[in-house]
Amino acid sequence: MADIFWWVIFPYITLAMMIIGLLYRFAYRQKSWTAPSTEMFEKKWLRVGSTLFHWGIIFALVGHVMGVLIPRSVYLSLGVSDEIYHIFAIAGGGIAGLMVVVGIIVLIIRRLTNRRIRKHAKFADYFSGIMLLITAGLGTGMTLIYNTTVTAYEYRTSIGPWFRSLFIFQPKYQLMKEVPLLFQIHIIVAFLLFASIPFTMLVHMFSFPARYPGRAPQQYRTRSEGRNKI
Repeated sequence: MADIFWWVIFPYITLAMMIIGLLYRFAYRQKSWTAPSTEMFEKKWLRVGSTLFHWGIIFALVGHVMGVLIPRSVYLSLGVSDEIYHIFAIAGGGIAGLMVVVGIIVLIIRRLTNRRIRKHAKFADYFSGIMLLITAGLGTGMTLIYNTTVTAYEYRTSIGPWFRSLFIFQPKYQLMKEVPLLFQIHIIVAFLLFASIPFTMLVHMFSFPARYPGRAPQQYRTRSEGRNKI
């Protein structure tokens, strides 16, 4: 019964919360569909943390698509052996994971130590940051520690087929029974993160800046500049 809950019911509940929440926020709270900038309060560490985090997330997303959504048979048909795949997966995934973890830590410390940023921060900001840190930390640990010291776990024959089966509403939950506990926790936390997206600033990840190239640039002026112009 526990297997059915965690690998059938729970994923659908969290995904439904994400989809319904996104639709509601887009329909009724569209003005909040953004991640407010705090650049005016502090720039140096924002540039470091944000750059590492966003590029790391992009690389990690590509890695998850390649490892979970693309079947193992595709790689074998292309002549990519399991050994070669795991070498590149561990190297690329490890770098991406570290970028995400370090970036999140920098941004969290920045939020906690800067009084003006801390004043504008909300509970959802801390919650999303902590959830991202836990998810990315587990993923990085799996990649760099578990896969190199225990065994290079072949998730493409278990987690991958299970995840893809969710989209055709024929969940193969039996495949998750023998998945290592660390991987299971990582997946559960990730689905919790998905469910929280509509209620946090992470919602902006679903925005497409179609009008951004033609938008007039924002300008920030210091008070001294304003007085000089009067």
